[in-house]
Amino acid sequence: MNSPPKPPTAINSRGHPTEFEQIIQEKSLNFVGREFVFTAINNFLDRHRHGYFTIIGAPGSGKSAILAKYVTNNPQVIYYNAELEGKNRADEFLKVVCTQLIDWLHDLRTPPQPSPQARREQDFSQLGGVPDNATEGSWFLSLLLQQISDELEPHQKLIIAIDGLNCIDRNSQPPSTNLFYLPRYLPDKVYFLLTRRPFLREKSGLLIETPSQSLDLADYPEENRRDIQAYIQNYLTPLTPLPYEERGGQDYSPPLVGEGLGERSNLKSWLSNHQINEEEFSDRLTTLSENNFMYLSQVISAIPSLRDATRSLLPLKGTVSVAKAENFYPESFQSNQLPPGLEAYYQQHLHKMFPPKQDTEHSTDVLNVLIQQQKAISVDALAQTTAAIAQIIDTDEYEVEEVLENWLQFLQQKRIASETHYSLYHSNFRDWLGKQQIKPSENFHNPLPATTSNS
Repeated sequence: MNSPPKPPTAINSRGHPTEFEQIIQEKSLNFVGREFVFTAINNFLDRHRHGYFTIIGAPGSGKSAILAKYVTNNPQVIYYNAELEGKNRADEFLKVVCTQLIDWLHDLRTPPQPSPQARREQDFSQLGGVPDNATEGSWFLSLLLQQISDELEPHQKLIIAIDGLNCIDRNSQPPSTNLFYLPRYLPDKVYFLLTRRPFLREKSGLLIETPSQSLDLADYPEENRRDIQAYIQNYLTPLTPLPYEERGGQDYSPPLVGEGLGERSNLKSWLSNHQINEEEFSDRLTTLSENNFMYLSQVISAIPSLRDATRSLLPLKGTVSVAKAENFYPESFQSNQLPPGLEAYYQQHLHKMFPPKQDTEHSTDVLNVLIQQQKAISVDALAQTTAAIAQIIDTDEYEVEEVLENWLQFLQQKRIASETHYSLYHSNFRDWLGKQQIKPSENFHNPLPATTSNS
């Protein structure tokens, strides 16, 4: 269930650049489900001779994990991660990926044959390494893709996976060019798998004239919920150690990191010590997660670590340490402290929403509307239109639209009648923002009665 179907035959399994190995391992650890995504990818590969397949999702929805699992199961796929420090520039992307493509050409070389094969090999031998001007546009990348396409057998495919298109530094290349200089046209048997957060279609940064398909994870709420539940159950079901085959199955291998014992065992013990029903815990945490894997993984990881740190203090009821441990039960997360990793994640969001040296008057007002309006009891008030926000903060609707467009990766959009309504992508992020004391301008008029906080 947890392994994606294998794509058509590829060339080799040389592995991925060292700088990406750690993040691939981390993102694919304890992976479960997502079969609907892998099925869509493989259907696309089967239907089209070339093209772009894009996975779209809110922060923490599992995009990076899906891509990491895919390349783990298919190590012949070329992988690049734009989220890593220093890897969001076009020149760095071209250097790293073109180097890997040259390795592909080396692996594809066959004994000398009559032309045109011999001619292609001669052309390649003249390339040597990555030329200095390879980062000045897409010419060298396109050349390598075409040469590899020419060498591939009918059943073979070249797949390049790029994680985090939303992180690309657009100032690292001319504004009229495709992100990372990705080719407008692709030769046969060449595919790109991309991930990115929600974006405005007309500002996608990609002009392509080749088959393409986008899969928005938000369009699959039931599938996401099932995978969330499977992820939780994975932590509640310690794995049985595997027998050594060479010892006739009599001895058992020790569990790997994160396998069988560790966090899974700690979580079950924590629930047992606190007399919390596993099914109730799973249901509540599934609801609180709102299908967000970042929230879920951070919460689960925090619970066992605090349980270990406070185990000897549990009998001392009423102490500060016990209170802090209890606060990490998910039911209390909305009104108490967050796991450090999740808080740091939200800090990154806030930094991107309010970059340095940018006028923040309209931004702070819009944010306060999104925070405070969602505190209303009515479900109908969970989102706002640009016109409603503009009226509340007494400004032009265009100013509001500009702010919302810049924040699209952190928002949910919902069409109601003929209007688009906006809300923050996760209620936990909204609650955290509400505690950051982001002051609105004098033009802001709070549409709701004051609310009290337990923090």
